[in-house]
Amino acid sequence: MDTCHRYAVALPGTPGGHDTARTVIVHRTDRLGPAHEPVYEDTTGTYRFQITGAVAEILTLPAEYGPTHPCLEAVPMP
Repeated sequence: MDTCHRYAVALPGTPGGHDTARTVIVHRTDRLGPAHEPVYEDTTGTYRFQITGAVAEILTLPAEYGPTHPCLEAVPMP
């Protein structure tokens, strides 16, 4: 189980929209995801991920992102 409490997750721009990528900082919560790994979310609770190693699996994203790859890179933060 991860012991890191914060990660930076890079979200791709809207497919075909030529948007720039966005980085979201997420922190560990007390919840566990479907694979029984910690759930991380941003301060608003809008972005939620289950993080295992360096992989962030999307649990919730705003609708503006539409379909995107379900696994993204997670970078540990101090």
